[in-house]
Amino acid sequence: MAKHKPTLREEIQCSIAQVQDFPKKGIIFQDITTFIHNGKLFKEYIDMLAHRYHAYKVEYIAGIEARGFIIGAALAFALGAGFVPIRKRSKLPGKVFTESYSLEYGNDHLEIKEDAFSGLKGVNVILVDDLIATAGTAKAAIKLIKRLEARCLELCCLINLMEFAETKDRKEIEKEVHLFSLIEIDAE
Repeated sequence: MAKHKPTLREEIQCSIAQVQDFPKKGIIFQDITTFIHNGKLFKEYIDMLAHRYHAYKVEYIAGIEARGFIIGAALAFALGAGFVPIRKRSKLPGKVFTESYSLEYGNDHLEIKEDAFSGLKGVNVILVDDLIATAGTAKAAIKLIKRLEARCLELCCLINLMEFAETKDRKEIEKEVHLFSLIEIDAE
């Protein structure tokens, strides 16, 4: 009998370390560094995304700080697209737009450079992050992209924490931007 060959999804999911009580008690941190250490597997994931987005005529990939930079920059390179970092407050030089978002313990801010898309309007953008939970960060990032009059075609996250699928912010962004994720993790 032939042995089951794991799918890319299965291989990646097995390669991601789950760290209990990090960064605080009660959180199970999805550590993608164990995945990206595997160059072959990381390349296969980026190749799969590049194949998916080739027909989208993507001009820019926007990545959310910090782990969205890793996946987003690699994807931008594979597509021959520009990469735009969306960063936490006071990390970008020059003129920026700022958007606040809520966290379970307060508020934070994201910023994008005013000239992020070279002053072009209506450009096609894919927003990338490693993980989506409540979607507060993603919602703020999408607002920043739209503020620059660009089109956010899709939100691409490696991991989708399904226990947060019914949150207000998730429902709001999924009405306007399609969410693509390779791995869905249910509540335990």
